[in-house]
Amino acid sequence: MEKEDAQKQMSFLGHLEELRWKLMKSAIAIIVIACVLFYYTTPVIEHIYLAMAENDFPTYLFFCKLTRSIGLEGMMCANDIPIDLQSIEMTKQFSTNMYFALVGAIVISFPFIFQQLWSFLKPGLKENEIKATRGIVFFSSILFFLGVLFGYYIISPLCVQFFGGYKLSSEIQNNFTISSYMSMITTSTFFSGLFFELPIVIYLLSKLGLVSSSMLKKYRKHALVGILLLSAIITPPDVISQVLVSIPILLLYEIGIYVSKIVEKKKNLSN
Repeated sequence: MEKEDAQKQMSFLGHLEELRWKLMKSAIAIIVIACVLFYYTTPVIEHIYLAMAENDFPTYLFFCKLTRSIGLEGMMCANDIPIDLQSIEMTKQFSTNMYFALVGAIVISFPFIFQQLWSFLKPGLKENEIKATRGIVFFSSILFFLGVLFGYYIISPLCVQFFGGYKLSSEIQNNFTISSYMSMITTSTFFSGLFFELPIVIYLLSKLGLVSSSMLKKYRKHALVGILLLSAIITPPDVISQVLVSIPILLLYEIGIYVSKIVEKKKNLSN
């Protein structure tokens, strides 16, 4: 208890110093994991990235069986993904390797990074607020990794399948650069993880009184339009892909409304 009081009375420079150490610890964790990923580049590239360019990738097999079972004659079967990857710049393979290792390290170390930042913010909260946010690191990490899995097994394969097979003419071959191929997979997977943090963001905004369940309900239609636009941007231009992406984000929005209601009930009881 005395330690917590001392933290709350810490000077501004003391808080900056503490934040610096939190960020340093996070940076060290990212660098260490990035070095490990960089060392194991070959198996990571072959089994995580290049595997998505093969028509026996689990996502393609699943949607192929699904569309056949509902009488669509395998509309989403990946019979052939004509992708030829190349590197046309001297340093591009190295810089691409650094990029995926860094982003991969951030993804893997997300729970630790969030825990460090939360431990910095936590002393400034009231006792009832600390109780209300118990387990936030665990739940935010679960949501983030669910989003990463969704991005890797749903969004990225759909993009690879569509853009890999799309041609303006049969005379034009798809010879993508390795950086564009890998950055698309890495970026879509990472940002999917961030999108899945929506209930946590709504929870924190509700605690601060910036949003309410009634406000979220009022703007539900606007949110639906925004989600559909977002889905259209991050997925191939076909209805099935957009629906597959929109549904979980809509569910997360509805979960956010429920979470906001719980926060409001607890506030009313405390008052």
